Amino acid sequence: MHAGLFLVCFALSAPLALAQLPGIEEPTDPTPAIQTPPPQASDAEIATRITDIFAEIDSLRRVTVKVNHGVVTLTGDVSSTAADTRAEELALRVNGVVTVENQIERRLAVDDSTGSLFGDSSSRLEKVYRALPLYGVSLAVFLVIALLGHLIASWRGFWRLLLPNPFLVELVSGAFRIVALLVALVMAMNILGATTMLGTILGGAGVIGLAIGFSVRDTLENYISSIMLSVRQPFRANEHVVIDGNEGKVIRLTSRSTILMTLDGNHLRIPNTIVFKAVILNYTRNPERRFEFDLGVDAADDPVAAMQLGLDRLKAMPFVLNDPEPEAFIQTVGDSNIVLRFMGWVNQTKTNFFKGRGLAISATKDALESAGFTLPEPIYRLRFDSKVEDALKSVPADSAPPAAATPPKKPVDTREASDVAADTTINEKVAAERAQGGEQDLLDEQSPVE
Repeated sequence: MHAGLFLVCFALSAPLALAQLPGIEEPTDPTPAIQTPPPQASDAEIATRITDIFAEIDSLRRVTVKVNHGVVTLTGDVSSTAADTRAEELALRVNGVVTVENQIERRLAVDDSTGSLFGDSSSRLEKVYRALPLYGVSLAVFLVIALLGHLIASWRGFWRLLLPNPFLVELVSGAFRIVALLVALVMAMNILGATTMLGTILGGAGVIGLAIGFSVRDTLENYISSIMLSVRQPFRANEHVVIDGNEGKVIRLTSRSTILMTLDGNHLRIPNTIVFKAVILNYTRNPERRFEFDLGVDAADDPVAAMQLGLDRLKAMPFVLNDPEPEAFIQTVGDSNIVLRFMGWVNQTKTNFFKGRGLAISATKDALESAGFTLPEPIYRLRFDSKVEDALKSVPADSAPPAAATPPKKPVDTREASDVAADTTINEKVAAERAQGGEQDLLDEQSPVE
């Protein structure tokens, strides 16, 4: 593909290259004014001089010249607009010409329009043949530089020494390969003398690249975010995180998105643009995690004694850490109750956080109730009509049927429910996902974490 692009540039630059070869330069018009023999030429002499000049130029031989008081009128026909313009410019440069009335018409014959394209084939072939050594040198320079750039870009060990991040290794080595191709093209075009065409090509490529950049702005932003995340390494695989309100364990970081496994076992892809800008909560970095819950006691009870009783019960639970110690304080005082808040710490690597919190709530509640503390129930005030109230008062107090005896509760084996060991199901699923491979993972255990 690169060789084809280079040959196309060669073909387009052939006229410019051939124009600089010795012995095949095309004649150019002299810059000084064309003088007639006498300093003050008559109309006839001006007409003769212009006619003689046009007679020596193939494309202007059919142009007729008339001169009256220095005003030159050009008629006839030419094969191209360029020949029309050239005739007028030549006439204006003759001494004694005041102005030029250009009435030349362009011929629309097929042979005139295509003659310059297909005519004089032998001369063109001869020029190409004489330029073959120059083409060979230019092609050799292009191939040497391009091959050298490709070899350096493919030298993975060298790039890994410079850039420890594997994603940056791929990015920088690919960019180096493109730069080497551009340098090779510039050097080859300079040898051919086609620098003007090269500038036009590169300018057009820049404009196209700018337009493409605007159209894929979101994609580029996401790609740059992937680069920054691969450098920062804000989390590791299998860490428990919350990203922009999405909770789960990290499977991998790809060039487009961060893949999580939610706590209910589903895959979640978050674009890296969102991840880079989001607030990230990481539960795994610190294995100790605090739980908290609220319990209410009656307004007539001693809240301090209830707090101490709850703290003693929490400290007695084997999975609750003693350092940091559990804490308790009065959260609010309501109309009919006092709300106490209890807090304790667990080690997430050994204890299931949610099970531990639930058992701590149950144990503290039982301890307070066993000590005679009343856990307030909702109080409702009912208002009745006078007739309903009178009817209720007329009912004898002993008319209600006796309450049925409550059957004794059967003992239940609670060992499984009381097991607070850490759940490793999601960890195992994440490990299995990573073992299957798939997309390239930008998370590197060897790179420093943010």
